[in-house]
Amino acid sequence: MKKILFSLIVLLVFKASAQNLEFGKVSKQELLESTHKLDSSAVAAFLYKKAKTTYKYTLTNGFSMVTEFSIRIKIYKKEGLKWADFEIPYYVGYEKLADENVTILNANTYNIENGKIIKEKVLGESKFQESTNEFWKTKKITFPNVKEGSIIELKYRYKSENLSELPLFQYQYKIPVNFAQFITEIPPFFLYNVVQLGFVKVSHEDKIEPITVRYDNEHGQAEYLNYQQVKTKYEAVDVPKLIEEDYVRNMNNYYSKIAHELKTVQFPNQPPKQLASTWESVAKSIFEADEFGGELNKSDYFFKDLKRIVKSTDSTEVRLKVIFDYVKNKMNWNGNLGFFTKSGVVSAYNENSGNVAEINLMLIAMLKIVGIEANPVLLSTKTNGVTLFPNKSKFDYVIASAEVDGKRYLLDATCKNCSINNLPIRDLNDKGRLISKDGITSEIDLVSDNNSVNQMTMSFKIDSAGEVIGKVVNAYFDFEALKFRENISGASQENLIDNFEKKYSGFEVENYELVNDKLVDQPVYEKYTISNKNFGEILGDRIFFSPMLCFGLVQNPFKQNNRQFPINFLYPTRGKYLININIPKGYKIETLPESISIGIKQKQASFDFLISSNAEQITINSNLDVNATIIPAEDYDYLKNLFKLIIEKQTEKIVLKKI
Repeated sequence: MKKILFSLIVLLVFKASAQNLEFGKVSKQELLESTHKLDSSAVAAFLYKKAKTTYKYTLTNGFSMVTEFSIRIKIYKKEGLKWADFEIPYYVGYEKLADENVTILNANTYNIENGKIIKEKVLGESKFQESTNEFWKTKKITFPNVKEGSIIELKYRYKSENLSELPLFQYQYKIPVNFAQFITEIPPFFLYNVVQLGFVKVSHEDKIEPITVRYDNEHGQAEYLNYQQVKTKYEAVDVPKLIEEDYVRNMNNYYSKIAHELKTVQFPNQPPKQLASTWESVAKSIFEADEFGGELNKSDYFFKDLKRIVKSTDSTEVRLKVIFDYVKNKMNWNGNLGFFTKSGVVSAYNENSGNVAEINLMLIAMLKIVGIEANPVLLSTKTNGVTLFPNKSKFDYVIASAEVDGKRYLLDATCKNCSINNLPIRDLNDKGRLISKDGITSEIDLVSDNNSVNQMTMSFKIDSAGEVIGKVVNAYFDFEALKFRENISGASQENLIDNFEKKYSGFEVENYELVNDKLVDQPVYEKYTISNKNFGEILGDRIFFSPMLCFGLVQNPFKQNNRQFPINFLYPTRGKYLININIPKGYKIETLPESISIGIKQKQASFDFLISSNAEQITINSNLDVNATIIPAEDYDYLKNLFKLIIEKQTEKIVLKKI
């Protein structure tokens, strides 16, 4: 009897839970829940997220795809209120297909007041649409009266004639997901490659089932199409929130999700047709578009100006720089992404303003006219993520590649502070795809293997009262110079000094000077005098002080015990310190840190701390080299321990004793 009663209770609980997964069936229990069942720190949670993809058929357009999404989110804390603002992007840049479409079917906010469930519907003014760019639109929904304890529900329909890939189904977020389900019902004529990303386990179940599809013939009469469709169900339960980690190119690349790419189409009595895109076919289709290849062929609009700016030199390398500088200084980027032009290169040139494509395609066309081999490079920016399949809709940016004497140079004329081969940080996402008119394409690295250097030279003295005064010269090269220029853009000298003195309490800066800050092809230098009246710690007849002044590492950037994701440094770097310390008269060295030289496996990173001295001076030469832009997660402990050692060494005290 007890076993039967227990089974009945389990069954009732299961049924109640199942009802809660139905849209509109929000329970008091869910509304009264004050914390998440598995994660008390969660600010909100998906109680469920479900999607179902089916196929429709018309005689005129053939098959199209419809996906219905439904979600329920519980808000636990004030910080979770941002989950009540939804954005749904969809693509409208097809040449031969109808635009994708998103329709909001139902959206509600639920609260509990005086023991009763209060439902508020999202009205028309809270649902609106905006154009992100010429290829993308976004449907936005704002839920009313959302507060701590609220539940929101949303159901929407996504339609697309593009069968080359199914909607990406993401089932892991910054908040927990209690239940996720993605069902696909795919006709047997279409075979997809399925890719599951992330680290969350997903169950899936396949079955074959008969289906009848009704459609109207050319006379408006009903006809029926019968076939055996493949129904697949993907499910994940109790998906934990993704803990974001530093030094990751784009966290969106690591959330667990499911993607489908169309591989083969085979209709009855026809041979199979391989449809999975190749990079060659993508490159060819892009070049054939008037907004791309057509714009590259135009040159009349700039020819007179180009002739004027290059007439004084026959050097190919000089011409490359002169043309790049001309376009970069003349043109102003309007902030719009994309690899297709919008207004066109001619209009952009005349108005001195354009999108990414207009500026960089213009640059490529100019380089070609003077005989430099130049081609576009497509890429997906950092915020856009990586491309899973060969598909032009996944790119959102184009830069220029030029070859001179067998050497490749990369250029992005949208960036005023960039030099040749120094791209803005937004471009440094995975690799680029170089394409040419004949359809030849290749993957290329966007970052040089050479380390970008930040070199600090310090010469200071410390007196018997512990006061320190000295001169500092910071030199920034390549990407480090670009980053420095971007960081100080618009700041006055007074602002820079104030920020420094706030960051390093007790230190004062005088005689501040910037050298080459406007010459983006040159290293930039920062020079100043630094002082601190109470830097050294006086204990009896001894002075204790750090040889790094205020500039050494004091906190390990890698704090987590474990690491899931690769560590990404964007570009190789070298941090170099050259330090000279004058010993005050009447004192001698009692204790010096020991020299050390250490590296982690395969020379991914290394640290040198070399110290020498005589009766009057201490000299330190220290380098931190990060040679690998990506370090695998399994090597995280090596890197963490390396930085731990660096901090220990840089905070170790020098001890001077009175003679």
